[in-house]
Amino acid sequence: MNTEHVEMTAEERQEFEAFKAEKEKKRREQERKEQRKQYAEMVDDEIATTIPQLREVSEMLKSVKDAIFGNFDAILKMKSEIIGTSLDSQNSHTFTSSDGQLRLILGVNTIDSYRDTVEDGVAMVKSYIEGLAKDDATKALVNAVLRLLSRDGQGNIKASRVLQLRKMAEDSGDDRFIEGVRIIEESYQPATSKKYIRAQYKNDKGAWCYIPLGMTDVD
Repeated sequence: MNTEHVEMTAEERQEFEAFKAEKEKKRREQERKEQRKQYAEMVDDEIATTIPQLREVSEMLKSVKDAIFGNFDAILKMKSEIIGTSLDSQNSHTFTSSDGQLRLILGVNTIDSYRDTVEDGVAMVKSYIEGLAKDDATKALVNAVLRLLSRDGQGNIKASRVLQLRKMAEDSGDDRFIEGVRIIEESYQPATSKKYIRAQYKNDKGAWCYIPLGMTDVD
């Protein structure tokens, strides 16, 4: 078979190489486009399969959670009658089996919250404290107290810090400081959040182990 050898000028060779490069570029672009399409289809397929499964698990957990709280309702009422305390006075209740091998904790999370009168108490405390700043030592105390009055992300003062404030107020013996802290405490109106269940069992070494009940807890 005869082959014909074609000579190209430098300019023609440059144009030919540019043509090949452009063709290869378009081929790679098309390949990446197809890969993106395949990726999106895989994601859609897996999501369509996974979400219904997770919704089913979520509904099952909710059903079991409601049933457990319902089953323990009578027990909680009996506990309240035996001990003579209101159920509202506790945020959590712990139940342990007679053999000491199983434990269940039922509770409700609370969020620190205050009525508007808290601002009056804060103003009184700040007024008293800021008046103490006379030297480096008292300025350090002022800064420490003001940090206790700092707000969280929701704009509330942490209840644990108010307890520290009360101790400081009592130690100071100042009526205005004590009254300001008392107003803050009386303004406290915690808001209930989600109910929770924690279950534990003792392993063969006698240590308490949590039963993982959340997706992030399961290994």
